[in-house]
Amino acid sequence: MKLTKEQKKEIEEQQSQKNSTKRVTSPELEKILYEALPVLDHGFVRVVDYMGDDTSIVQSARVSYGKGTKKVSTDSGLIKYLMRHRHSTPFEMCEIKYHVKLPIFIARQWIRHRTANVNEYSARYSVLDKEFYIPSKENLAAQSTNNRQGRGNLINGSQADEILNLLKDDAERNYKNYEKMLNEKYDGSTIDESKQGLARELARMNLTLNAYTQWYWKTDLLNLLNFLSLRADNHAQYEIRAYANVMIDTLKKWVPITYEAFMDYRVGATEVSSKGKHVIKKMLKGEKCDFENSQLSKREWNELMTSFGFNEKII
Repeated sequence: MKLTKEQKKEIEEQQSQKNSTKRVTSPELEKILYEALPVLDHGFVRVVDYMGDDTSIVQSARVSYGKGTKKVSTDSGLIKYLMRHRHSTPFEMCEIKYHVKLPIFIARQWIRHRTANVNEYSARYSVLDKEFYIPSKENLAAQSTNNRQGRGNLINGSQADEILNLLKDDAERNYKNYEKMLNEKYDGSTIDESKQGLARELARMNLTLNAYTQWYWKTDLLNLLNFLSLRADNHAQYEIRAYANVMIDTLKKWVPITYEAFMDYRVGATEVSSKGKHVIKKMLKGEKCDFENSQLSKREWNELMTSFGFNEKII
């Protein structure tokens, strides 16, 4: 990830600001406020604002004055209880705003989470950056044979080289035509003084989905946790998972107690159906319980066995 001189200057100016406040702050998050945290080849995540901390959750849960209890252990116990029993409202009292630079195809996946305020870079108003996401070879994989929206075996050798060249050539050619239609180079210079440029809102349709866009994304803590629980999961697409992993690190700096509870009860936990619970109970008692009499589907059975590390999967 490369930042322009203007971007670096803006970040330095933002980080040099000195403001006094009576509101709660998170010291560890303050250290990285405004910093561009690199993701993929040209992307980044920046925390540009936030409201509240762990004590804000406790305070709203108890509807109390000030910062609530002064005992961190007591606060931790309450937050873990709220997370464990999915009492969600107190987590809505904290908010955070990110500045994210990401490929358009990931933005279209991300926007499915409709519980945030979003303001995206306008390609009707400005010319998009001449930057494209090109995956590394270790992230080139064939279509999965058993998952319609997943990846299978790694693609290697000359085929991988050919795919990467196609991605790069298509992006560069389309961007060149984008500039030609605009009659304007990325640096703002005119291509042909005798021609008019096509409206930016029309020219943008020619760009590839691996072009980068940017947006400000503001959400409350509850919906951030919902986003991260899905997008930081191993089954999520690698590219959006890369962003989620960086955001999890900002979560840890912002609300460390909530982070621990989230990693314990959401990320590291397993949801079990009533039928699955019945199967586990029988196994613990040493009673015979196999797929045929479990009343679970093949997929449910395999997921259950994988979650608890049992060597009883059905092929």
